[in-house]
Formats: sequence, structure tokens, C-alpha cells
Amino acid sequence: MPTCLSQSQIPGMEPKYRGKVRDIYALPDDRLLIVATDRLSAFDVILPDPIPGKGEMLTQISNFWFAKTQHLMPNHLTGAKVADVLPKGTDVALYEKRSVVVRGLKPLPVEAIARGYLIGSGWKDYQARGAVCGIALPKGLRQAEQLPEAIFTPSTKAAMGDHDENVSMEAVISLIGSDLAEQVRDATLAIYRYASNYAAERGIIIADTKLEFGLDESGKLYVMDEMLTPDSSRFWPADEYKVGTSPPSYDKQFVRDYLETLTWNKRAPGPHLPDHVIEGTAAKYAEALKRLAGIEI
Repeated sequence: MPTCLSQSQIPGMEPKYRGKVRDIYALPDDRLLIVATDRLSAFDVILPDPIPGKGEMLTQISNFWFAKTQHLMPNHLTGAKVADVLPKGTDVALYEKRSVVVRGLKPLPVEAIARGYLIGSGWKDYQARGAVCGIALPKGLRQAEQLPEAIFTPSTKAAMGDHDENVSMEAVISLIGSDLAEQVRDATLAIYRYASNYAAERGIIIADTKLEFGLDESGKLYVMDEMLTPDSSRFWPADEYKVGTSPPSYDKQFVRDYLETLTWNKRAPGPHLPDHVIEGTAAKYAEALKRLAGIEI
């Protein structure tokens, strides 16, 4: 059975940072221990109820993709075993499947997003302007329709509780320079295309995905954080895909759809989730892990 962890507590270690989902600890030799908890955020608010096993499943999906795509872009994993860096007295079983030891990197101040289908904020931008992040698209496209080719649609990194904002490639260039911006764009699209083809053979459409990148001390670029998980991507079952509607997802859209039925103002504190939503969400993550990576919970 998967473990459940809302907030990490490692003996003798204080977290360097607690994010919406991940807790980060500093390790010797400029390394970090990243722990994926079972916290769930929706509409940029951390909800009070965890999804048991979520952190384990997300970490295993990320690790699978990092291994599959390392020929396209180096990643932040060091290969060190989690058990070897945990202090004595730590419940190793609680942490080893949900944690990774990574190299310390300087994160870039942009979210790298690849879109292959017109959905979410991209669909809203298209309806308003006929373009996404300044990229003009053909007229007459419908919701969830596949784009002629995948596009790079970056966004800013917002502070916790705020919303990311879609920006143009020119804005990214102004932030990090043209050479680095082009590297990020090319890597993002290459990873998306590779993963999309792989997933399609397993009955899953990857509508879009968000990647994060960072630099080491020498300026070398790495992909980092998480990769192609249900939290950072839209996964649709191919056999239920239909243009003109928002397809069902393997991700936390299950939770978002429930929250949209409430009168909640989408500000903290978030509402509690009923058992059937928690169980249904966990089942979605488990199905994605099994179909993509062949790992059964």
C-alpha cells in the first residue's frame, strides 16, 4: 500500500523550502533532497485534505520520464539513493518512493510550457485574441482541438497564491537572453514531442505540459523539478477524446471539476474534499502511472 504524508518531518533536518507540494532539504555537496508530499493544490490554493500515495506516484512518473528523456536534455537527478542521505531514525519506507536526491541548480524565472492542443488558458487566449502567447493560430479552431504543430507558450513564475501569467517568447528573451531562451524552447518542444508519441502508443494524449529548467555553476542547462506528471500536464484518455469539449483527465481536473460545483471563492483556506473525490483522484494518478510507466500500485 502507498504511504500518506501531508508534511515531511525528517529528524535533525529543517526544510529549506516548503512549496505547494514539495518540501526541499539542503544536503552536503550542493545537493538537495526533494520530498513530494501528498498535498494537493487547486487554483493555486493548498487544499486541507491529502491524496494518499500521490507523492509516491508523482515521483515515480517523473523518474520514469527523466530516464526516458535524458538523451534529449540532462536532468537534475544525481542517482544517489534516498536511504543513504536520510538521518538515522527516519522512516525510510515513508520517504524513499516519494523523494529524490538532486543537484543544486539556479532555477530559471520562467515556466516552460508546450501545448499540442487548445485547452485551458490557451483556449481562453485564443478566443480573445486568436493567438496564444503572441503566436497567431488558424481561425476556426475548437476547444481541445489539436494544433497544427506543438507550440512553446511560456509563463511567468508567480509567488505562492498568485497566478502565473502567459508571456511571449520576446518576454522570455528579455529575462534570460536569446541563447538560453532558445535552448529552453527547443528542449521543451523536443521533450513534449517525444513524450506525446510514447504516450499515444499507450492510449494517452498529452495535451500540454509544463517543465522547469535550471543552471549549474558553469551555466549548463538542466531540466528539473518534476516531469510530465498529472500535476504538470494534461493527460487525456485517447478513447474518450472529443473535439469541442473539455476531455476527462488523468490529473487533478477531477478535483477542479468538483470545486467548480461549490460556492468557494478560490482563495485560502480551501474546502475539504469528500472521500469519493479523494479516492477518485488517487485512482486517476494510479492509472496514469500504470499505463505510462507500467508500475502498479
